[in-house]
Amino acid sequence: MQEEVENRTINLAISTTKLTGRSIVAGVRKYLQHREKIKAHKAKDTKTHGKQTVKELLGQNQGATNVEIDKSGIKDFERLAKKYGVDFAVRKDKSVDPPRYLVFVRAKDADVLDAICKEYQAKAMTKDKRPSVLKQLNKLKALVASIPKKVREKKQERDL
Repeated sequence: MQEEVENRTINLAISTTKLTGRSIVAGVRKYLQHREKIKAHKAKDTKTHGKQTVKELLGQNQGATNVEIDKSGIKDFERLAKKYGVDFAVRKDKSVDPPRYLVFVRAKDADVLDAICKEYQAKAMTKDKRPSVLKQLNKLKALVASIPKKVREKKQERDL
């Protein structure tokens, strides 16, 4: 009985004119692809995790919390939600001008949701303190434009 459990046998039928090692490898690959398809199909029947539609999220018969986020912070929130393994859905509310974004979140533990919110707020606060790359670029453009053309050409000639 133990030997039957430990040993598995696969019957593989391959139609070919000449049986080579390549044809056997190709047949085994096709079988493994078939097994992966079956696993994916079974996994599809189970609950999905991560980003979903609001209908899927609320259809799992568990409570969801909504958080309002501005458009620039959606990607940051998605990264944090994936990091903590939380199910979420992003919904755009077009009735208000400018449109606002509601993120519906469902977490198994309230502590996880608190951690995500704290980390998101910390990132949002530090984002304002960082210098703007576009402003720095504009300053450098103005600096280059203020240099006379002859001096710029001489420097380029010397660099060559």
